[in-house]
Amino acid sequence: MTEPALLRARTGAVETWTLNRPDQRNPISEPDMVAALEEAVSDVNADHSVRAVVLTGAGSAFSSGGNVKHMRDRAGMFGGSPAELRQGYRHGIQRIPRALYHCEVPTVAAINGPAIGAGCDLALMCDLRIASTAAVFAESFVKVGIVPGDGGTWFLPRAVGAARAAEMAFTGDPIDSATALEWGLVSRVTEPDDLLPEGARLAERIAVNPPHVLRMTKRLLREGTHLSLESSLELSAAMQAAAHHTTDHHEAVAALLERRAPHFTGS
Repeated sequence: MTEPALLRARTGAVETWTLNRPDQRNPISEPDMVAALEEAVSDVNADHSVRAVVLTGAGSAFSSGGNVKHMRDRAGMFGGSPAELRQGYRHGIQRIPRALYHCEVPTVAAINGPAIGAGCDLALMCDLRIASTAAVFAESFVKVGIVPGDGGTWFLPRAVGAARAAEMAFTGDPIDSATALEWGLVSRVTEPDDLLPEGARLAERIAVNPPHVLRMTKRLLREGTHLSLESSLELSAAMQAAAHHTTDHHEAVAALLERRAPHFTGS
């Protein structure tokens, strides 16, 4: 039996997703991986008991991005006429950024090793990123004679700024985890053995908060990247009105005043 492309585990209110093609360094261009990530997002969006997700890779790599052997052989999504290739991207790997962008809960990428090409972009699709000292990052599409086809030119400048994004995309050169930290691509770096525990702790710090408010806050952060100030204020006012009427809001205020830990139920 073929191993699932994506392993999913649950601890409390946190799900951990593990890219599970370690022998191939976890490419994400294959249909089974695309479908698995899309399905995982859909399931989490429908399950309000999930409050955060950690995404990592099995084996020594986080993700090698696209399957280079399939590029060589012009197989799968890399085969066909220009029109067919366009559709292959749109209905293939581009489903991943769309899914993760619309994932309603906060996502933490725990980058255990090389994150190359689309693998680097996959990390950027998450809300937060922490990296092992073994991690390296490369927006390396130019090295194989193609452009970032999975949204990298949208995600990368938002993480590291225009100039550094241009340096990474134009040279294709890798950066190590220390440079990634300095540039703001990741928020912290750990020793390899500490990566997943640290990712779990970060996710748990998120997951202790009211689930509906977490999802609304994430939506406001997403929408804030393209809305005007006036539109953003209107959307936050509407969401704030909803938040004030949740049981969790009343519990949070009561717990603060009573100097005790709150208990949130998602209502």
